[in-house]
Amino acid sequence: MALFPSLLTIRFFRHIIQRQFPSTTPKPHCTPSALSSQFLRSSALNAFHKSFSTTSQLQATLNQVRRGCRSGQKARKKRSPALVNRPQLKGVCLKTQVEKPKKPNSGERKTARVKLTSGKVITAYIPGEGHNIQQHSVVLVRGGRLQDCPGVKYRLVRGAMDLNGVGNRLTSRSKYGTKKPKAST
Repeated sequence: MALFPSLLTIRFFRHIIQRQFPSTTPKPHCTPSALSSQFLRSSALNAFHKSFSTTSQLQATLNQVRRGCRSGQKARKKRSPALVNRPQLKGVCLKTQVEKPKKPNSGERKTARVKLTSGKVITAYIPGEGHNIQQHSVVLVRGGRLQDCPGVKYRLVRGAMDLNGVGNRLTSRSKYGTKKPKAST
């Protein structure tokens, strides 16, 4: 919040006051010396305001506008660029591999190198326990990165195409492509 009103605000209020109370005396003609003193007064006031102000200047300066420094916001980076506005994409498995997660975590993350129908080669995570993926298996790829493995931005869909669902899953079965177990009576 500014401590002093801007010159534009002062001019606006003067304009309103002059409309309400018209002056009968004629205005004196502005001489160059009067203009220079007014400019010096306003610049000194502005310098005083800047030296004690803790708020940042939100408006661009005239030089910034003249130079064209104000550019638009950059477009967001795509989270899964290989899918190109598609929810899933078919691909062929090139090889399966095991990756180590980043520093605080430990374990083995099962991943697969997949060549998509668009021609791009990506690394995708195989969710769930165990899998039947091997070279030349046809798989369905969806977006969704693996937080502790750098470069893994995609996941394989369990229960679709050549990738079977997780065997003995009881909870969250739809995420792992598991059929409903037979009711035992």
